[in-house]
Amino acid sequence: MSTPHNSAQKGDIAKTVLMPGDPLRAKYIAENYLENATCFNTVRNMFGYTGTYKGKEVSVMGGGMGMPSIGIYSYELFNFYDVDAIIRIGSAGGISDNVKLRDLVIGMGASTNSNYASQYNLPGTIAPIADYGLLRKAVETAESRGISVAVGNILSSDIFYNDDNTVNDRWKKMQILCVEMEAAALYLNAARAGKKALCMLTISDHIYTGEALSAEDRQNTFHEMMEVALELA
Repeated sequence: MSTPHNSAQKGDIAKTVLMPGDPLRAKYIAENYLENATCFNTVRNMFGYTGTYKGKEVSVMGGGMGMPSIGIYSYELFNFYDVDAIIRIGSAGGISDNVKLRDLVIGMGASTNSNYASQYNLPGTIAPIADYGLLRKAVETAESRGISVAVGNILSSDIFYNDDNTVNDRWKKMQILCVEMEAAALYLNAARAGKKALCMLTISDHIYTGEALSAEDRQNTFHEMMEVALELA
């Protein structure tokens, strides 16, 4: 089968998928970490590949920018392609004083300003959270490699250029570690499908210090995060 967004057939995609936002980062991981990688999707240039890592089958596919984009791709993987787990590996803007450039952050929960959860018509507010098994293994793997990791609440925002320039101060007061744009939708899709999800992030810029990595660095140099994620597959 295929979908309007994915030309893969059943069996082309592994049970665990690593999902960077940038499809070129997916290509980079496939070319540099996977053995015998084959491309299963090029629709809209949202590249997807399946190969093996240390003998275990794993897929990597871009998820795009924002919750509508990852919402589509992760929904199809969970519900149409029998994927069991999606691990988002992305970049984030630091908010907390306790994170710095290139730090690894794991989103235990994903606060959000999105109305993505409204589709479920719940009688209250759901907290989008990571799968604990994946989270625990990610922390253990990072620590075994001597990688410092911050675990906590992140912000999944629908807005990159916010007209209200005070919002980050208020999120910071609530101990939000960093801001990105996809995790909440991924966690909600996983919950609804009864599947597993985790969001791992590398701090690519810091909102309060003004430091930032180049686009090329973001694409090619998040090796520690990539390697920890691959160990979870």
